[in-house]
Amino acid sequence: MTEEFHRIRRLPPYVFAEVNKAKAAARARGEDIIDLGMGNPDSSPPAHVVQKLVETLNNPRVHGYSVSKGIPGLRKALVAYYERRFGVGLNPETEAIVTLGSKEGLANLAMAITSPGDTILVPNPSYPIHQFGFIIAGASVRSIPATPDEDMLRALERAVRHSVPKPTALIVNFPSNPTAFLADLDFYKELVSFAKREDIWILSDLAYSEIYFGDRIPPSILQIPGAKDVAVEFTSLSKTYSMAGWRIGFAAGNPRLIGALTRIKSYLDYGAFTPVQVAATAALNGPQDYVENLRGMYKERRDVLIRGLHNAGWMVPSPEGSMFAWAPLPEKFSTMGSVGFAKLLMEEAKVAVAPGLGFGEYGEGFVRIGLVENVQRLRQATRAIKAFMTAHGIGPAKEAKASKKLAPSPGMVQNL
Repeated sequence: MTEEFHRIRRLPPYVFAEVNKAKAAARARGEDIIDLGMGNPDSSPPAHVVQKLVETLNNPRVHGYSVSKGIPGLRKALVAYYERRFGVGLNPETEAIVTLGSKEGLANLAMAITSPGDTILVPNPSYPIHQFGFIIAGASVRSIPATPDEDMLRALERAVRHSVPKPTALIVNFPSNPTAFLADLDFYKELVSFAKREDIWILSDLAYSEIYFGDRIPPSILQIPGAKDVAVEFTSLSKTYSMAGWRIGFAAGNPRLIGALTRIKSYLDYGAFTPVQVAATAALNGPQDYVENLRGMYKERRDVLIRGLHNAGWMVPSPEGSMFAWAPLPEKFSTMGSVGFAKLLMEEAKVAVAPGLGFGEYGEGFVRIGLVENVQRLRQATRAIKAFMTAHGIGPAKEAKASKKLAPSPGMVQNL
């Protein structure tokens, strides 16, 4: 009875645990730690959504079991969102399902479609559930470059030729967490063509679709003609409406994949609490000025953060989307690794960031910085980082250019 359980053995030690432990200890000592490590929205949801939740709670009929696949009104609201935002038509009965956040949906779909020993293609670095959802389900993961360009497409072709067994599914995530990369429709067209040719499923994570800062508006892979033949897409209210703790997400697209997820979920849960689903319906169907204002807030935070870091001599690229900056370690600290640097930054500057190693081995050499504090706290953070950099002999580099190399060397492919 001393052996570790099989599925637990396949999970590495949680990389973020060391930083989280140090953060908790510092706060226990009364230190003011500015936490830019968690992707946890700090804004309140729209007022009318909270009001709808409270109103629904007073109905005595809503406190029983809900519907595992989501109440009909919420699925119809998701379909309406896809129609007005992407021009994509969906059947709310067969091509849409409500999940307990996109993370639960991804993990349960992995369980539904994976056989032990299957090969899954996952960008590295990427959000941990993208690979570990499939690892828990018994698959082997083959890493591909995280950049939405020819490097990823060439790696996909190599993976098909050299993987045994042949890959069965591909994960993509744009705007991406943690790298903040954006994809365009031309790239998605290539992906869909590849997936159809090779008979591979595509699981697209579009959780950050509404957080973008320029003219490049993130598209949906389902906009590509024929994409629903091979693709399913996950979205969420967590970031768009600052409803992370509400745990409401969706999957939409290929009917066979939606059917598989529906069947698995029918054994595992009774769906989100009905008042939460009713309020989520109000979020999607109601006025959308909140989303535009939220986008402006994150853009302002991004500009304050990047300007402050550049002034400190840390030339971090400015993200076009998501709520994160993907920051290469300052050259002086490059040999200590992302975990060591994150711990040192918290110890000396009192600023917490997420070590890149936690997003995959090719995330090493980077840290993820979240736009999850107000501008005053971000200015405080960048002042502290500037003092930290100065103490280590690093000053502003006005002529330096932010590195365009946001990801590890393209073409690196690794079986995990």
